[in-house]
Amino acid sequence: MAAFQVMNQDFMKLDRFDGTNFTRWQDKMMFLLTALKVQYVLDPNLPPLPEITNNDSDETKAARKKREEDGLVCRGHILNALSDRLYDLFTSSKCPKEIWKALENKYNNEKQGADKFLTLKYFKFTMNDSESILDQVH
Repeated sequence: MAAFQVMNQDFMKLDRFDGTNFTRWQDKMMFLLTALKVQYVLDPNLPPLPEITNNDSDETKAARKKREEDGLVCRGHILNALSDRLYDLFTSSKCPKEIWKALENKYNNEKQGADKFLTLKYFKFTMNDSESILDQVH
C-alpha cells in the first residue's frame, strides 16, 4: 500500500528516459527507488541469495521472498520510466541490476566521449588575427 501511495504523489512522476540527460534521469530514478525502499537491489556489493534448500528457516524464506519482490518492483519502475524503444530493448532482462548496469555503461560512456571531444576542441582552439573574434568564438 505504501508503494502505491508514493506513486500517487505528483513529485514522484518521472519523464521517460529517451537517451538524453541520463545523469538527471538516473538521479531522479534513484530518489524514487530509495523512497520505495528497493534501491538496495541495485547495489553491486549485494550478496546473492543462497540456493533454496529444504532446511531453509522461515526467516531465510521471508528474506528471499522480500528480495525477489523488491527486485520485481525495482525492475518494473526502471522499465516504466524508459521510452518505448528502450523498454523494448531491456524488457527481456529479468534482473534490475543488469538493466541498470547496461544503461550506465551505454550512457555514461557516451557522455564521457562527448566530454572528451569538447575538451579536446577547447584545447586546440587558437585565435586567428584575420577573423573577427565573434566569428571565431561561434
